[in-house]
Amino acid sequence: MENKEGKTSFKPIIIVMLISLVIAGLWDKVPAIKNSIHFILNPTAGILMNWELTIGMSIVVLVITILTTLVQKYATDQETLKELKKEQKEVQKQMKEFKNHPKKMMELQKKQMSFIPKQFKLSMRGMVYTGVPLILFFRWFDDYFTVMATTAGEPVRFLGFMGWFVFYIVASIVFSSILKKWMKVV
Repeated sequence: MENKEGKTSFKPIIIVMLISLVIAGLWDKVPAIKNSIHFILNPTAGILMNWELTIGMSIVVLVITILTTLVQKYATDQETLKELKKEQKEVQKQMKEFKNHPKKMMELQKKQMSFIPKQFKLSMRGMVYTGVPLILFFRWFDDYFTVMATTAGEPVRFLGFMGWFVFYIVASIVFSSILKKWMKVV
């Protein structure tokens, strides 16, 4: 992902995002995409969710989160990310010390803002490997829950009040927090 000058490029991330958008847009127009993903996921993730919806969905979200966390751990430069976080904490400490000195605060805020692009580029590398599979999963989830809601005559709710997307986000945040601490992923 580095160019000739050694700088990180956004090109692979942009390409993956464009491919993901094309796949999402062609989902219903090109049956081969939709049918092949249903062929793979219906007998795996579908069986889990048919067995017991909330537990099955939790297991599916856990597996996805484990895979994305592993990709994040091994596809990013963890040492550089740790160093950036350490520097950010140091700047935050200094900001607390100089909160009554506007000039010094501005200088520290600029320094803190300079970390954002570096950290973003390093963190987004995993997206190159997980972007397309996640889009395919989300499109499959949408199909699965649309059929389920049509059959039941009402929307599918997790824990009595959450739709599938909100449940996915909440569960993945919880699982991701635990896994990142356990695997020491920045």
